[in-house]
Amino acid sequence: MTRQIAIAALTIGAFISGTNNAQAQNMTATTTAKITLNDVISIDAGSTAIGNTVDFNYATAADYNSDQTVTKANSLKVTSTKNFNVKVKAGGANFMNGVNLIPVNVLTIKAAAASGTMGGTKSAVVLSATDQTLVTNAPLGSALTLNLDYTIPAAKSSSSDILGKPAGTYTQTVTYTATAL
Repeated sequence: MTRQIAIAALTIGAFISGTNNAQAQNMTATTTAKITLNDVISIDAGSTAIGNTVDFNYATAADYNSDQTVTKANSLKVTSTKNFNVKVKAGGANFMNGVNLIPVNVLTIKAAAASGTMGGTKSAVVLSATDQTLVTNAPLGSALTLNLDYTIPAAKSSSSDILGKPAGTYTQTVTYTATAL
């Protein structure tokens, strides 16, 4: 019987000390959340300058004697964690159709009147095979858009730069580069 009383006393003691331990346990937990940032600059998908064409068509005398402008909405869509510049250049000195050439400087590229959400100082650029600054010090942001006007002025289309060239399609690549400041 003493043995049973001792077991009962130990059981009650264990229960009481277990209850005290449960009350003394920590009822909150904390953790650390981390955000790791990396500098990013990207010409995003959705930019119409990616994989699209700018088409000029000279079919009549009036076409050769007037400015032709093709406006491309969302030509560039840039995401950058820092202010940035945008440069543009041609892939070579000439638009080419086999051995037939038209100099790339017949084409002017500039921000359209409704130029999009990209800030900064915008310049008109006469295309060349050398990088030229199209946008200077654009503020950082996400999915900033730039609408562009591509223009061949009448002074170029009615000159020997284009007149007298064999009929056909002349092509050249145009490359845009966004660079963080």
